[in-house]
Amino acid sequence: QVQLVESGGGLVQPGGSLRLSCVASGFTFSSYHMSWYRQAPGKERELVARISPTCGTTIYADSVKGRFTISRDNSKNTVYLQMSKLSPEDTAVYYCNCPSLNYWGQGTQVTVSS
Repeated sequence: QVQLVESGGGLVQPGGSLRLSCVASGFTFSSYHMSWYRQAPGKERELVARISPTCGTTIYADSVKGRFTISRDNSKNTVYLQMSKLSPEDTAVYYCNCPSLNYWGQGTQVTVSS
């Protein structure tokens, strides 16, 4: 059974940092690209970052470039999203995704507010 389980969300002040984690199971994690998406209230879900299977290639949304870093540890079947310099515009539910297999996690809420 495929599972993607996100964690690490929460309430953070503007300018702060958070690290999200997504643990995968039920498929060969190391063979697939992995992505982080987010969806803010009233907005469409958008791609935040994507990483290739061997960490050789990453892509980022323009809005997060220079502030967010996606990484993965294939030995732990885990993909991470390190977020820094957070602003209220980053408030959203963040989802882990395996694009090739269309698997999604349940999401973790990130709220940036003073």
